[in-house]
Amino acid sequence: MTPKALVAELIGTFTLCFVGIASGIVAPQFGIAAPAFAHGLIVTGLIFTYIHISGAHFNPAVTVGLLVGRKIEPIPAIAYILTQFVGGVIAAYLIVFLIGGADNALMLEFVGGAENFNFGQTVGFLTENHVWKAAVIEGILIFLLLTTIYQSAVYEKAGINAAISIGLTLAALIFATGAMTGASINPARTLGPALAAGDLSYLIPYFVGLFGGAIVAGAVHGYFFVPEEG
Repeated sequence: MTPKALVAELIGTFTLCFVGIASGIVAPQFGIAAPAFAHGLIVTGLIFTYIHISGAHFNPAVTVGLLVGRKIEPIPAIAYILTQFVGGVIAAYLIVFLIGGADNALMLEFVGGAENFNFGQTVGFLTENHVWKAAVIEGILIFLLLTTIYQSAVYEKAGINAAISIGLTLAALIFATGAMTGASINPARTLGPALAAGDLSYLIPYFVGLFGGAIVAGAVHGYFFVPEEG
């Protein structure tokens, strides 16, 4: 771990969350395609940009999954996770400050009224009344994303196309489940908007699901689906 790696994780997570939150805010106007394409495209670009500096995690659950699979040491992992959370929180508060939150009349008109305004939270129709079902789905999503990360990037089976495979996987997962859970797939992406909106009610279940799924993925791909030598 180097200072450059931590700065790369900070900027990368900030960028991912800034773009993701912005796409969530305008989703009432453009639909689920906005966050799906936004997250998938920005993750692809960020991996190409920063993978040689920090490994391009940008996600505390990804870092935990790689820690379980022995692909990162505990101290660097903790530093990465703290940095990623900071990046997500900064992104959330900055974008709300810039657009003026629910006080921006032009924003409210754009999204179709105050009832459609949101802070880019990662919530869906399951979150309020079936939050633990949403958490299970989030656990499955991070498992699937880490499957792609391990096999395409960590084990270098996709070469330079790893970034594309990860971005496509993320976009597909958001398309499939964004309406159900908000398709967080990233604790940093969840924490920032939740704090900005003042609603932490779903935070613990989501974190349990995301980190739980990451642990399972790290064990499966770090110890079982390990490519054979030669």
